[in-house]
Amino acid sequence: MPLISKRPSRNRRKLLSLALRVSLLMSAPAFAGTVDGAQALARDHGCLACHGMLRKQVGPGFAQIAERYRGDAAAPSRLAAKIQGGSVGTWGRVIMPRQPQLSDEEAKALAGWVLSQPPP
Repeated sequence: MPLISKRPSRNRRKLLSLALRVSLLMSAPAFAGTVDGAQALARDHGCLACHGMLRKQVGPGFAQIAERYRGDAAAPSRLAAKIQGGSVGTWGRVIMPRQPQLSDEEAKALAGWVLSQPPP
């Protein structure tokens, strides 16, 4: 009687790995809407090189941005447009470079995350 291994076959492991990758790719837009997903977008797209969490570095801190726009119902869409299209003059003479590589959903997720920061 042959011994039956409890370990999945190589083909089965490859299939499971492929299924996992596909499911992760399909859930990426939903992930971007989460706090961790938006923070990862900010990190991956270099936002943290210019913006601090609380205070100004080159540009304003995320908490400062949230404080300025708190209670403004139009802020999420305006901020998402500034993320994608860039801006100058809102916070002085510093230029916010445009980020056209971000999708509308990613820009909205980032804007929502920035606006959700607690007061500094």
